[in-house]
Amino acid sequence: MELSLLCLQVSFLLGIIPVFVTWIYSEYLEYKKTSSPPKVHSDTTLDELAKDAIKEDDRAILLESGLTRSASAKFHASSVKMNLIRFLTMDDSFLLENRATLRHCMAEFGLILFYFCICDRTNLLGDTTKHYSRDLFMFLYILLIIVSAMTSLKKHNDTSAFSGRTILYLNRHQTEEWKGWMQVLFLMYHYFAATEIYNAIRIFIAAYVWMTGFGNFSYYYIRKDFSLARFAQMMWRLNFFVAFCCIVLNNDYMLYYICPMHTLFTLMVYGALGIYNKYNENSSVIAAKILACFLVVILIWEIPGFFDLLWSPFAFFLGYTDPAKPDLPRMHEWHFRSGLDRYIWIVGMIYAYFHPNVEKWMEKLEESETKRRVTIKTSIVSISLFVGYLWYEYIYKLDKVSYNKLHPYTSWIPITWLGKVTLETYISQFHIWLRSNMPNGQPKWLLSLIPEYPMLNFMLTTAIYVLVSHRLFELTNTLKTVFIPTKDNRRLLHNFITGIAISLSLYFISLILLQIPHSTAMETNPPRVLCCFNETRQRPDKVALNHNIHTELFTHGTQNWQ
Repeated sequence: MELSLLCLQVSFLLGIIPVFVTWIYSEYLEYKKTSSPPKVHSDTTLDELAKDAIKEDDRAILLESGLTRSASAKFHASSVKMNLIRFLTMDDSFLLENRATLRHCMAEFGLILFYFCICDRTNLLGDTTKHYSRDLFMFLYILLIIVSAMTSLKKHNDTSAFSGRTILYLNRHQTEEWKGWMQVLFLMYHYFAATEIYNAIRIFIAAYVWMTGFGNFSYYYIRKDFSLARFAQMMWRLNFFVAFCCIVLNNDYMLYYICPMHTLFTLMVYGALGIYNKYNENSSVIAAKILACFLVVILIWEIPGFFDLLWSPFAFFLGYTDPAKPDLPRMHEWHFRSGLDRYIWIVGMIYAYFHPNVEKWMEKLEESETKRRVTIKTSIVSISLFVGYLWYEYIYKLDKVSYNKLHPYTSWIPITWLGKVTLETYISQFHIWLRSNMPNGQPKWLLSLIPEYPMLNFMLTTAIYVLVSHRLFELTNTLKTVFIPTKDNRRLLHNFITGIAISLSLYFISLILLQIPHSTAMETNPPRVLCCFNETRQRPDKVALNHNIHTELFTHGTQNWQ
């Protein structure tokens, strides 16, 4: 297992180093191109212009003539191969054409991951302990509310796909701001170790999962876009960045539990609406699909033993061992995290289905006479406050363990009346805002750039953290548009096959490179290794000694390779 992870890390290095080299060379070519004076009326220039014109004409013919499917497939396959060859041979024109992608996306993405390693896996930067002060916590949050009110209190004109009118509630701006406020509290909860708001954090995470059901149902029900490209873009958005974090930082996928949890429930919404999607206009079919979703959840999470039976084959990437709790089963974290919010995504689907009707009712309510409108709104608010009060008194105020038992069945209550911060914010906090100092460790320390000045350190690390998260969001989406075409499944398939082939090639090259120093070390010191195994068989108390010797031997071999 450790060798496989090391191979993945070396594969990443073997892949990213050529990207850096080609990016630097492309910058040199751009500098050379802009610094040299243009050749006016030269034969060379005329020839180049003629060639460019021919290329443009050929491109236009390809686009306008309507290639057959087989010809189009061959064209895309050859273009993928040709681009790969041009990259490996460092073709000048190819590097100049793709200089922005190499610089702004691939090279910058690699540098950010390198910064993650420096912050969380080295001693170059310090760390400090977390300290919670309710006064400071509330002061910072209220201050943020006051400042944000200057930009948040705006009326947006998002239009409904059904009526064409302005959406009164749950429009995109509102849901993004809702996510943003929850994310701020979620991050502050981690930074200041504000354990007293644990139950509120559980509600916020449930709200995220609710939005997964609400947003995905709304998209697929209205757009009816179940294409392979849409599915690939969705999976890329959820898992591209976290996959590289797992490889580079040697963490399990489940450390970032939000990612697998949202991936699962997104897939379940996609499957529910995608199966027999031509019948989605029938209300009976939708009701049957929602009922089927409830039955699937009951089967997986409520029937003892079925969860382990279903997910045990996937333990290699859904398993997680917390260094602070090594005795827990590997699948405990996945069972706990996914089970807490197992129903709320279905509630989000139900809300999304009835949202157009409620929207129409709200429009009619706004057009009604003042007395009737005020009476109805007052009744709704009063009922919501009463239900919210009962939930707060008898559920929210429970201790952590008791609350978690009721959370899957009650998290929908406050969401009925409850902005833009991305997935990268959640992942980045583990490594460049907080610190764990070890693989799979929970972030129990704060990153310290300005020792002994906690507020200045909070300001600086937060500024860098937000900036890096924003850049990662843009880089992820830019790379998505580069590698995942929107309306070309053949090209998408060729890109996927090429990516798999390159990844496997780099992995096997890494495996060979890592085996060379290991074999050399085994040949130079074989008696020591035999002695270790013999001692282990005869004296179990020397297992730790054996582990240390193996570690020393592997480190010695790696140093020889380096």
